Amino acid sequence: KILKEEIAALLAENNSQNVSDWDLPEDKKPYVIMVVGVNGVGKTTTIGKLAYQFKKAGKKVVLGAADTFRAAAVDQLKIWAERVGVPIVTQGMGADPASVAFDTLKSAVAQNADVVLIDTAGRLHNKVNLMNELSKIKRVMQKVVPDAPHEVLLVLDASTGQNAIEQAKQFTKATEVTALALTKLDGTAKGGVVIGISDQFKIPVKYIGIGEGIEDLQLFNKEAFVDSLFQE
Repeated sequence: KILKEEIAALLAENNSQNVSDWDLPEDKKPYVIMVVGVNGVGKTTTIGKLAYQFKKAGKKVVLGAADTFRAAAVDQLKIWAERVGVPIVTQGMGADPASVAFDTLKSAVAQNADVVLIDTAGRLHNKVNLMNELSKIKRVMQKVVPDAPHEVLLVLDASTGQNAIEQAKQFTKATEVTALALTKLDGTAKGGVVIGISDQFKIPVKYIGIGEGIEDLQLFNKEAFVDSLFQE
């Protein structure tokens, strides 16, 4: 029991304690989520599933394909946009990511959207470039929505253990990360990663991916998670 409570306390207090639904702050519209993470951790898929959940909750969603470095990333996001039935803003391969983000926010404001999800390139091997790119995207978005982004969401693959921790280190150096999404959390063996990362970086885990299905991205609930760790 004590151990359980300690673990719950370790999971850095989620800024809004426990997010129990897909509500967004009334005073932040559109609510802008900039999504970061290396390629291959399920970043684009996470964006697609977030779009699905927000839309299901009655929110108007717009996607922005600012990972212009990989044609595949844009194509994948387009497929998700079609599947979920939400608009997406894209430009050609190699376009300026900040320009895509700018267009996306302009479009979102014009459509009176509730939430904007911006995909970004996850190239960690050049940290200076990454930092510059992310801060430029932020700066340019602020021309449209002065307090954007409202959330910087780092997507990590929980099944990669130490790698995920290393990525969290690099991204928290490159930009201010405010929330975590952990994918591939099917199986409590990976639970330790959640505790480790949340505690080490003092960033709340907001979403967890527990499977392949479109419904399998969930809001993270500390108590339920800790309970699942202690189930026989």
